Order: sequence, then structure tokens, then C-alpha cells
Amino acid sequence: MKKKKKKNAMYLYGKNSVFERLQSNSKSIKNIYVHNTFDVPQIVNRIESCNIPLHRVNERELEKIKRADRLQGIVARVDTFTYTPFESIIRSKKTCLCIDNINDPHNLGSIIRIAACFGDFAIVIPMHNSCEVNDTVMHVASGGENHVPVAQVTNMSTALIQAKKACYWIAGTVVENGKEVNAVTFPFPLCLVLGSEGKGIRYGIKNHLDLSVTLPMGGAQLSFNVAMACAIFCYEISKQKH
Repeated sequence: MKKKKKKNAMYLYGKNSVFERLQSNSKSIKNIYVHNTFDVPQIVNRIESCNIPLHRVNERELEKIKRADRLQGIVARVDTFTYTPFESIIRSKKTCLCIDNINDPHNLGSIIRIAACFGDFAIVIPMHNSCEVNDTVMHVASGGENHVPVAQVTNMSTALIQAKKACYWIAGTVVENGKEVNAVTFPFPLCLVLGSEGKGIRYGIKNHLDLSVTLPMGGAQLSFNVAMACAIFCYEISKQKH
């Protein structure tokens, strides 16, 4: 059985995603393809000033390069995403969002974007049974991947133990039986564990929690998706930290 060849490039698409990469890390861009009618001077001028090969193609050719919704007439071939070593993240004392068992790339992309907007957050994802940072994640992140370190760990439990040794506190988000987020004083440095919508935080991970927090909801018996919940928790954490 032949081993799969490791990709040496990924595809970034959409005006915001490509423009943010041009501003933040233009050296990671190998070349850019735009539709024949693409006319956004701000982006085209930036491409030219960065000396990045620019190819004008028709719609059919553009869709062959990257099959996705909302290409917005532009696709960039970029270096594969570089994960940050977990050890480096905990040395920085950034607040870690530990995303346990999340398989929807749209949710992961939204969480990266949220973390980038608030600042001073890092993201930790498991290597197995979880979504990785792929083309869709980067598109949804809208450039956030350029500003948020993301670590990919072999075992989340081991990572949390390592974080505790570095004086981190571990908080976990739960649907019920946790302290309400507006009544909690978060200790820092902090790892916040977010579980999947269906299963929540795995039992083995719960054993490492120092506190459990929940969102008070007095409305309909519905629930936030993990990205929406993450935004609320990040707001509260940022408010307390700064």
C-alpha cells in the first residue's frame, strides 16, 4: 500500500482571506489565480508589489483549480499551514482554547477568527478524530489564521497535564451543572476546553478540569453552536484579563 504524499501547498480563496494573507505573510503565497474580470485594484496592486505570479483565467479554469463555493474570483496557492509547537504556546502564557472533538471545518474556522479578533488567544486541537486546518477552515477564518497560533497535539489529556505543570488552570465548558460564566473569576494562565455540540467534553478530559463553566440561558430550550459559545466565553475572558 502506497503512502499518501504530503501536500506541499494549500488553496486560499475569497477576497478577504487572500488580501489578509498578502498583508500578513505574502512570502507564503506561491501564485495567485484570478478571474478574467477580476478588478479589485487594492488586491491587484498588492500582488504586483509583492512580485507574486498572477494568472488570469476563465471561470471554468478557476473552478478546476479550487472547487468551492464563493471563490469571489480569486484563488491563491499557498504553503501548507504551519502548526505552532504546544510547548511554545504555553511558554507564551496565552489563553488556550482547547477544541476537543470538533469535526466541522466551519466551526473551527469561526473559532480561529474569533480568537484573532479578541487577541492573545491560542488554539489547541487533537491530531486524531478532529478537523485539521484545511482550505475551508482558512476561508472561514478570513485571515485569522495569520494571527492565532494553532497547536496540533497527539493527546489532549497529555497536553492538559503539561499545561498544568506550566501553572495553567483548566476550565471546561458544560451545558449544565457548571458555574455561570458571569459569576466566575477566571484564573490565569488559562486553558478553556470546548467540546463538540453532540458529545460535549470527553470523560477522560473532564478529569483534568479545575472548574466547569456554563452559559446562562433563559430563553428557548436550544443551544449555541460551539463557535457562538466560544465567542461569548472569549469576550468574558478578555474582559477579565485586560
